[in-house]
Amino acid sequence: MALLQQASVLARSAFAASGLVSSRVARAIASSSNSQAAAAQPLAAEDEGPAEPRWSRELGAIRTDWTREEVTDVYNLPLLDLVFKAASVHRMYNDPAMVQRCTLLSIKTGGCPENCNYCSQSSHWSEDTGLKAEKLMDLEPVYEAALRAREAGSTRFCMGAAWRGPSQVGPRQWSRVLEMVRRIRGLGMEVCTTLGMLTPEQARELREAGLTAYNHNLDTSPEYYGQITTTRKYEDRLSTLAAVRDAGISVCAGGIIGLGEGPQDRVGLLLQLATLPEHPESVPINRLVAVKGTPLQNQEPPSGLDLVRCIATARIVMPRTVVRLSAGRLDLSSAEQALAFMAGANSIFDGDKLLTTPNNDRNEDEQMFELLGLRSRPAFLNYPSGNETSRDFAAAGSPSSSSSSSEASSSSGCCGGGCGSKQQQQATA
Repeated sequence: MALLQQASVLARSAFAASGLVSSRVARAIASSSNSQAAAAQPLAAEDEGPAEPRWSRELGAIRTDWTREEVTDVYNLPLLDLVFKAASVHRMYNDPAMVQRCTLLSIKTGGCPENCNYCSQSSHWSEDTGLKAEKLMDLEPVYEAALRAREAGSTRFCMGAAWRGPSQVGPRQWSRVLEMVRRIRGLGMEVCTTLGMLTPEQARELREAGLTAYNHNLDTSPEYYGQITTTRKYEDRLSTLAAVRDAGISVCAGGIIGLGEGPQDRVGLLLQLATLPEHPESVPINRLVAVKGTPLQNQEPPSGLDLVRCIATARIVMPRTVVRLSAGRLDLSSAEQALAFMAGANSIFDGDKLLTTPNNDRNEDEQMFELLGLRSRPAFLNYPSGNETSRDFAAAGSPSSSSSSSEASSSSGCCGGGCGSKQQQQATA
């Protein structure tokens, strides 16, 4: 009997214990479930992350309302990420293998009254640079230089005069420049000039002569501009660009890096260009070539990767613009230039001289084109950011210009069908 009572007590104890365990297990499971649910909440919020910025959501969109914060964010991306995004945008609108070759000729050298600290042609330090002022070239030598450039493969011929503007010279010299434009335009080449500040009337005369584009660089940011020159204001530059644009001429405007500016000034320059009423047809990005005798003679040039960063940022904020890899290529390797082309550059200056500074040898550029699989862009293919002058405008009395232009207009896409971009076709429709 005692054994029976002891077994009963043990059974009741085991049952109670099992109930206690079950209760504890249940509470533990419930507690674990609650903990997991609580932990899941912050994980969900973490997964969402910060909102994707507008510029990233709308990568490749044509905008003129960029903010400084947006351009700064783009510029400060890790370099390889930046190049990848820029290359993606580049391929939306351009054939990445097509690069234009341009030739630049100084038709009036030295004696410029401006005091741009980087420029060897300023009369303010001509004794230090040893550069003597020359007269405006005659028409025939300029025309012959354009012929040689065309035969060598250039499709755009650019002429620069060391003037404050045409208003400082007499009517005979101005008429000679207008005739240079007419004659070279008659070769079926694109024609660009950089002659200083223009009035609206002078811009209209250049358009009537057949000018394709007018170059007037902003140089740097509005905030840093006073450190570069004091003989003109930033507003003067913007007024000339407005006169060019209003005359229907394509705008070519860019800047120079390596003037002693900081990254915020490079952002400021690109922001200024990207928020113009219309994006420029062309944006030259120049790397300082320090000239002995100028105030910036001892300025260290920026690295090739600094140049690539600026080109890539320009490509993202101005997707359809021709980004021109301009001065300062001479000591860049083929690899650095290849990265620049990947990032969105689609033009170079060839020939052994740029105004007064040395440039890459034309044969070296041809070898680089072959190595990288690049080909030269023909004249007057569609410029989606250009005015009429770089699309279907023909100079008076120049049938060849008209035919060249109509051939370009009949090409599909931005580059004769090379990129097959749906966005580009929609943009130009």
